[in-house]
This record gives sequence, structure tokens and C-alpha cells, in this order.
Amino acid sequence: MTSSELSLRLARAAEATTIANLSRDLIEYGLRWRWTPMRVAASIRAPDVNVLVACIHQKIAGFAIMRYGDDDAHLDLLAVTPPFRRLGVGRQLLEWLEKCAVVAGIFSVALEVRAGNDGAQLFYKRMGYRTLVDLPGYYQGVEAALRMGRDLSCRSLDHRIRGPQY
Repeated sequence: MTSSELSLRLARAAEATTIANLSRDLIEYGLRWRWTPMRVAASIRAPDVNVLVACIHQKIAGFAIMRYGDDDAHLDLLAVTPPFRRLGVGRQLLEWLEKCAVVAGIFSVALEVRAGNDGAQLFYKRMGYRTLVDLPGYYQGVEAALRMGRDLSCRSLDHRIRGPQY
């Protein structure tokens, strides 16, 4: 994949089912499905939410959903389909959403990640996020999470942690 093949854009209402299915399969596996097509569609319509898709050859290769408040933002979901992982798609999705936060005067972003998802945790650490707190039973009482956060007014930590690009 070349960078010219990847495009980022806001999701369309017609893509809610595709995004919900990706969430179910790539993020919510082993849990009750919470990000249904109806919930994703509501996020696409919401004025304080960006639902972003990464497309390669007009096919969704990844997506992310971020909610913006007055003082902080929350990354609800981020996933990249397996064929396009470790190619920078996740990084570009997250950077795009973070830039929107900064433009809105928001410099604090939080997210939750499964405690057992070492790959996602490393990705977020490389993107400048740090663990704030452990959340036992966060995912429907079944699985623990880590709450991570980043101060967008600080420089990314990416230059300190080496490894493959995500």
C-alpha cells in the first residue's frame, strides 16, 4: 500500500452497518455487541462525534470514532482490518482525530483498551498515550481494561519507543 492509495474521510450513514460489523468482529469479540448499526449511525449524525474511515481502493480498511466534549475527547473505537495493520493506517486515523481536537481547543484525550491486548497498548504508547488506571471488569464484567490518556499539548513519545509502524 502506498500513501496515495489511502484516503481518510468522515463516514456516511450508509456505512454504519459495515463499521458496526467491523467493531463486532475486531473489537467486541467475546462480548455482547454494543456498537450496533443503530448506535454507529447515531454517532455519524451526532454533532460532537467524528466517525472516520480509512479507505483503500474505496474499501474500508479501518475506522475510528471520537467524541468531543468541552474540555476533553474520548476515543470510543479504533480498528484496522488485518490485511492493513502495521502500515500506518491506525496512526493516520488517530492523528486526524487528534488534530480535530486541537483545532477545537481540546488537549486531553482518553480511551480504554483491553488489558490483554498488548498490541493495542503498544500502539497507543507509541502514539504518546500513557496508562492512567486499571479498570477491573470494565468490559461487561468479563474483562479488565486500561484507561489511557494523552495530553495533546505535549510532544508525542513515538521517538522514544522503536518498533514497527502501526
